[in-house]
Amino acid sequence: MPTAIIADDERLMRDQLRMRLEQVWPELEIVGEAKNGEEAVELVSQHRPDLTFLDIRMPGKTGMEAAREIGDRSQIVFVTAYDQYAVEAFERGAVDYVLKPSEPERLKVTVERLKARLDKPGAVVNDSVTAMLSQLAEKIAAPKPKHLQWIQASIGSDLRMIPVEEILFFRSDEKYTCVQTEKFEALIRKPVRDLADELDPSLFWQIHRATLVNVNAIEGVTRDIRGRHLVLVKGRPEKLEVSRSFLHLFKQM
Repeated sequence: MPTAIIADDERLMRDQLRMRLEQVWPELEIVGEAKNGEEAVELVSQHRPDLTFLDIRMPGKTGMEAAREIGDRSQIVFVTAYDQYAVEAFERGAVDYVLKPSEPERLKVTVERLKARLDKPGAVVNDSVTAMLSQLAEKIAAPKPKHLQWIQASIGSDLRMIPVEEILFFRSDEKYTCVQTEKFEALIRKPVRDLADELDPSLFWQIHRATLVNVNAIEGVTRDIRGRHLVLVKGRPEKLEVSRSFLHLFKQM
């Protein structure tokens, strides 16, 4: 039975990858999980796993640094949100380089490559991996989206990847930011002030220091008995308060 460890500083991402691997490779045994590169190196020394799934950006020792120390003691697969490290990853002997979110169909390709490697220890990178590296190089050279395209959020113990156009509004409290869609509510730790810099300002308006609203979700603006301006959201009972400093956004309405 092949064995593996998973290294990622985000618990939800470790949970998601483990769940997806169980779907596409039920025979694979996950023998340990690490929160950073140092723990990953220790787990490889302890368990000698056949495979190591490494995130690249982790606190302390990075995935690249951990891969250098692990060497040929375990086959390396990088699972990361950052495609600019692809060339360096393959130079370090990675079997594959999977971009987050790791979808089952993409992991099936990875599993086939890993099985081929395990059947033939010491095999060189094959033509399919070389072709994928070429595609990644083209992707790295392509213009990056200027704004966030999706939000990674948790609903209970599940992780969801939510396209930003489906989000009605964001609203923060002291610890979390609520992500509200038509069908469900999710939570993220990123504050509204950071989201305001990363989202398309033509799609999301900041109407309060703790609130961002999707322009397409605005039904209208009303006043309460205290004279506060409130945004009405299509299909929702919530009324979102507008701070005085953001009232200029609604002058044309």
